[in-house]
Amino acid sequence: MTPVFDFVHVRSQFIPPDNNFYQTIAGFTKALEALGGKQALDISHARLDQCLYFMDTGGTEETLLKLYDQRKARHPNSPVLLIAHPGYNSLPASLEVLARLQQERIDGQVLFLKGAGDTQGFSEIEKALNDIKTSQKLRTTNIGLIGDPSNWLVASSPQAQVVEQAWGPKVIPIAIEELTAAMARIPDAELKPIASELGTGATEIKEPTEQELSDVVKVYLALKELIKTHKLEALTLRCFDLVLGLKTTGCYALSRLIDEGLVAGCEGDLVSTVGMLWAQELTGETPWMANPARLDESSNRLTLAHCTVPRKLVDEYGLRSHFESGLGVGLQGRIPNGPVTLLRIGGKAMEKVWLAEGHIDNAGTAEDLCRTQVDIQLSSGHVSELLQNPLGNHLVMVMGHHAGQFQRSHQSISQQ
Repeated sequence: MTPVFDFVHVRSQFIPPDNNFYQTIAGFTKALEALGGKQALDISHARLDQCLYFMDTGGTEETLLKLYDQRKARHPNSPVLLIAHPGYNSLPASLEVLARLQQERIDGQVLFLKGAGDTQGFSEIEKALNDIKTSQKLRTTNIGLIGDPSNWLVASSPQAQVVEQAWGPKVIPIAIEELTAAMARIPDAELKPIASELGTGATEIKEPTEQELSDVVKVYLALKELIKTHKLEALTLRCFDLVLGLKTTGCYALSRLIDEGLVAGCEGDLVSTVGMLWAQELTGETPWMANPARLDESSNRLTLAHCTVPRKLVDEYGLRSHFESGLGVGLQGRIPNGPVTLLRIGGKAMEKVWLAEGHIDNAGTAEDLCRTQVDIQLSSGHVSELLQNPLGNHLVMVMGHHAGQFQRSHQSISQQ
């Protein structure tokens, strides 16, 4: 197994004069290595981004503070994860030193292991490491804002510095003219194979013409060029400018980019794009951004709809026109029934998060909504919250129940 984190043993000079101590610590060491850890002899040898401090004994508080000071020179924003165990005053020392670190506004956590075979305890360590990995990824991500946010996103157009301060990503502004110029450079010969694959995989092609299929492929290839030029890991596109100016759509391009692992949001919505990025990094699931189009407070149900959807999420798809304009290509995908988590980031400083869990029990095909539609029965959270205290329009959906994971991760991110 390739090591994914370092761990350092922290012990005092007063080592119990018996073999039980060494056998106990050896058992924990072996278990941490099985989890993907690599033991570092001292903090200078801890090279991986994530490092755990295993508190062998009590009397180690000052030693830990010195180790932290040495490490923060290389990893200034890394939280302090302390592992405590039942013997040798490990837990008391961990609690004391974490209290000191938190007095200095340093993020940290004590992870308690009942023994080397504590499955639940090691699961909590994995979760804490994943939270740190997600936070680190967000802080090193470039999001391309291609064109300004759409005019109607009056609650979803934060300044770039707000995005970076609250969640970490750097926003790279890119003029929509740069995209259209890139589209003009795409050779027609590159369009047909991709357009053919898109059409062949569809269950129907209702409104779009061959030319419209080629045009949306051109948008995709031009975005790929911008991604490479600006070193983007995510983007959001003011897609209605394409509809109004070029009579084409970004729906296919955004769908395919997400399928390829690059988060791509609609309408220049930075807030939802950050939510999609967070969801993908934290859960490993493919995110979908959509409108809450209908809801029923009495049954706690809602319908989500949008004209793009990652094809990874669907059992099948048809090619339709873009709903609002009747132009270009929209995707009408059938997302299978199953458990889902919904989220929405909001607030002036992007400090708030709405979460809900539920179950898809129907894929709709209503002609008065955006093309891909799902009906969701909520099991936690309530649709009334969207009416009374909305954080904005678009919601982000991922398959599976992950609300607890998002809550823990958000607490970690907001403390940094």
